[in-house]
Amino acid sequence: MATLEARLQALEDREAIRELKHRYLNACDSKDVERIRSCFASGAIWIDFGPIGTFTERDAFVALYQQMACQPQVIDLHHAANPEITLHSGGEASARWAIFYFNLDADSGLTRQLGGVYLDRYRKGDEGWQIVESVCRLHSVVTGRTLGEPDEH
Repeated sequence: MATLEARLQALEDREAIRELKHRYLNACDSKDVERIRSCFASGAIWIDFGPIGTFTERDAFVALYQQMACQPQVIDLHHAANPEITLHSGGEASARWAIFYFNLDADSGLTRQLGGVYLDRYRKGDEGWQIVESVCRLHSVVTGRTLGEPDEH
C-alpha cells in the first residue's frame, strides 16, 4: 500500500490536471490566447484535432486557434467531463475526457454541436502540469441555425 504522502501527492496531481484541462477550456471560451499557450508544453508536442488539423508545437496550434476563434461574432462553449486520469511514473499522466462543444456564429446564426473524447497526455515540469498530447475524436456533429426573435402577436 502506498504511503499517505504518496496518496496525497496523487490526489493533488489529479486535481492539478483537472484544473489544467478546465483552465484550457475556459481560456478557449474567453479567447485568452496566452493562457491557452501556457497550458501546453514548449517544444515537441502532438495535437490531433481531426479535420481542424494536426500540430507538433503549440505556437502553430495557437495561431490557427486565433485565426478561427478570435473573431467577435464567434461564441464557443467547451465542456469536458467524466475524466479518467492515470498517473504514470516520472511525472507523466494520461487522461480520457468526454467533450461537448457548442459554437455559434452570431452574424449568421449558424450553430455547431460536437460530442466526443479527448485523449490527453501530460508532463509535470518546472511550470507544473502541461499538455504534451491532445487527440480529439468526435462521435457526433450537429449543425443548425438559431431561430430569430419570436414575433410579438
